[in-house]
Amino acid sequence: MQLVVLDENNPQFPDPNRALDEPDGLLAAGGNLNSDTLLSAYYQGIFPWYSEGDPILWWSPQTRCVIEPSTVHISKSLKKSLRQQAFRVTFNHSFQAVIEACSRKDTDEDSWIDQEMMDAYSELHYQGHAHSVEIWRDQELIGGAYGVAMGAVFCGESMFSRATDASKIALVYLCKHLINMGFKLLDCQLETDHLIRMGAKLLSRNEFLTHLHRYRDQKIMWQNPDSTSLNG
Repeated sequence: MQLVVLDENNPQFPDPNRALDEPDGLLAAGGNLNSDTLLSAYYQGIFPWYSEGDPILWWSPQTRCVIEPSTVHISKSLKKSLRQQAFRVTFNHSFQAVIEACSRKDTDEDSWIDQEMMDAYSELHYQGHAHSVEIWRDQELIGGAYGVAMGAVFCGESMFSRATDASKIALVYLCKHLINMGFKLLDCQLETDHLIRMGAKLLSRNEFLTHLHRYRDQKIMWQNPDSTSLNG
């Protein structure tokens, strides 16, 4: 099957089931990162992922890693960290700082989140589609995550940690908040050992798309919780 090249000005995504087997899930190249394009991609179960300097690549892997928010797993050591309450949790307080931390701008490590992608998701955040969770120790941002809300599915994009358990704490509080708002699924995209230990499971592409089609048109108004309800 041949890779689809998208028109830069009017990208039209192919059926996700047309994605290549090798590399697994590669569906299309090109297009743009405009808000309408990104929202159309997430609506169809497609996400962008590429290295800086490469063309935009769009993916729909055969196997999808997801978490049902109510089933997130909290280990004994993580429960201890949560009980200590040596942190503060906020939502949408510092979206730009979170995405910059996920891009590793403050380190020498390579990252797939380039400036164009940061600008694109910052615009989605401005429009009310992209959201972040932040973990603070005193006034220091030590962990967080961000993603895009699509109906009752939250499409997680990236997370970071600058202290022990900080990204895990972010995931736990994100799932807690998603439950409170009525979200049904957290799309983690690609499998990692970290996510599996946190309760993630693997769905086939067809299974994932079935869930997505069921939940993507549900109307959920995002609300930032009061900090006292999170940290009290």
